[in-house]
Amino acid sequence: MRDLVARDVMNPEVIRVSTDMTVAEVAEFLVDHEISGAPVEDGDGHLVGVVSLTDVAAALAGNDQAVVDHPQPAFYVRGWEEKFNPEDLAGLRVADSELTVEDIMTSSLFAVDEEMPVSKVAEKMVRSHLHRLLVTRGRRVVGIVTTSDLLGLLIEDDSEHVHRA
Repeated sequence: MRDLVARDVMNPEVIRVSTDMTVAEVAEFLVDHEISGAPVEDGDGHLVGVVSLTDVAAALAGNDQAVVDHPQPAFYVRGWEEKFNPEDLAGLRVADSELTVEDIMTSSLFAVDEEMPVSKVAEKMVRSHLHRLLVTRGRRVVGIVTTSDLLGLLIEDDSEHVHRA
């Protein structure tokens, strides 16, 4: 397990959104995919930020303050398994907004290079209180590592020790 890097444990299937999507489009997209947020890419496929339903709600509520008060963007701290329902956006006039993802996204990026050792990935997650990190190659997202991925490694490693005994 000591020689593993982020690329070895990441999930390469990352749902992404683009900067030019409207708030209505991204809200519907996230709800349809039952996810709380997604990385944002520009027209060249470069990672430029993240957006979450929390960002949508804050933008449509007419204030610049996050609905959830946390030092990291909601995309990184919400549990991977947490799901949203359309009711989460009830009362917000999504269709009336002319805002785009670029207007409401968070440009703070919590990402690791695909070659970063897993031990350093875990350390970064623990120290920053994050549940997921984007994995990048240059400025492109190639995967995502979650706390569940890292816990899975511990279970596999423990099973190997049991079988050797």
